[in-house]
Amino acid sequence: MSSGLAAPQPSSSPIRQRILSLTGFMGVGKSTVGRLLAQQMGWHFADLDPLIEAAGGMEIPQIFERLGELAFRELEHQVLERVIGEAVERGRPTVVALGGGTFVQPQNRELLHRSGGAVIWLDCTVEELLARCAGITNRPLFRSATGFRELYEQRKPAYALADFRVEGSAEPRRVVEQILALKLFEPPAFS
Repeated sequence: MSSGLAAPQPSSSPIRQRILSLTGFMGVGKSTVGRLLAQQMGWHFADLDPLIEAAGGMEIPQIFERLGELAFRELEHQVLERVIGEAVERGRPTVVALGGGTFVQPQNRELLHRSGGAVIWLDCTVEELLARCAGITNRPLFRSATGFRELYEQRKPAYALADFRVEGSAEPRRVVEQILALKLFEPPAFS
């Protein structure tokens, strides 16, 4: 796999909807890559974290602090359900940047699987991610380098359940090129 691309994971159904969801750990570039990818494809872009903040009426760290992680995860699921539902109902091709913990939650994985879209794991070494996140103060689950590494290791098996894996350490435009090279939604060839 010199290209950094992984073959699709075995799936019980083919990709039916034009929905691409990007998962991966904090700092990997889901929002940046997602915005660029949507622009390149002419698709709608939905960044889950700002949508959760709008729905909750406060920033994510405040939601965690005031309401707790359980309430945050419920709100996250509701917002994801709305985003996916709108994409399917309107037939609107959509790129979704998931939060770092969104795909870890079984109910969200099930929702994304049922949607018929594809989930792409933007992968990066934990050391690269730690360097990218070193100055960040608004991440409720980033308290120390040790905790950061532990959380990464806890989440990695869930990320590996994504349909595809793309190397996320490259410059964002290169990551977009890798995703486009997957050719996920090309029409089938007729003979």
